[in-house]
Amino acid sequence: MNATSLGPQRIVCLTEEGTEWLYLLGQDSRLVGISGYTVRPRRARAEKPKVSAFLSAKIDQIVALKPDWVIGFSDLQADIAQALIKAGLNVTVFNQRSVAEIFEVLAHIGAVVGEAEASNRLLTQYLQAHDAIKKEANTLPRRPRIYFEEWDEPPISAIRWVSELLTLAGGDDCFAELSLQAMGRDRIIADPLEIVRRQPDIIVGSWCGKKFRPEKVAARPGWADVPAVRNGQIFEIKSADILQPGPAALTDGVAQLHRIVMDWSRLHGHPSA
Repeated sequence: MNATSLGPQRIVCLTEEGTEWLYLLGQDSRLVGISGYTVRPRRARAEKPKVSAFLSAKIDQIVALKPDWVIGFSDLQADIAQALIKAGLNVTVFNQRSVAEIFEVLAHIGAVVGEAEASNRLLTQYLQAHDAIKKEANTLPRRPRIYFEEWDEPPISAIRWVSELLTLAGGDDCFAELSLQAMGRDRIIADPLEIVRRQPDIIVGSWCGKKFRPEKVAARPGWADVPAVRNGQIFEIKSADILQPGPAALTDGVAQLHRIVMDWSRLHGHPSA
């Protein structure tokens, strides 16, 4: 029996990261259904039926696909998972929140589909890239304070893996204490002026589900003297690149954060950056 014949053969991914990972492992032929939010890789949208959003799913359509494994993410998908389990399907909902947990989940999926070696090879490459980023970040004369905004009304700060990645990239999370809260509602910043008081050098927005508007951020009352606003250091990272707990965040997401930090350092007269 070869590796590609091991494990589930008909997989539905309720969120994007599992889909991207299976494509990277060359196991996309096993995918029979994906999230409607999937944009990585682009071809997945044309090749696979879109059977779920994040908080809802086409239960009957998923059942009709006869998957032998359904993969989801977050306790917010508990109701979807319950409905699919009651329909007799095998369902795994991961709850990864940290960078270490993302690595563990990806390794687990790789092992289940018989691609542990390919999975470990890719994950090792990611770790090596992170080590290189960390090494360069450690040369910075000063680490910028970063406010990462996951949502604007009300303002929600970075989830744990984003906070860890921006720290790896060379910044300091202005709301690191909130990143330890798993739920978005627990990362709401009740007083938006607290963001002003923490004086971020850089603002990064990734409004999940809608376009980030830096001009709206800059125009907020009382924000004119925030260093990031004053110096034009307001950036967007697409949610598909940073807010899915999978390969995208570990590669393109952290790379974009690192470029922003290094460009900020050069702007402030540190040519070695």
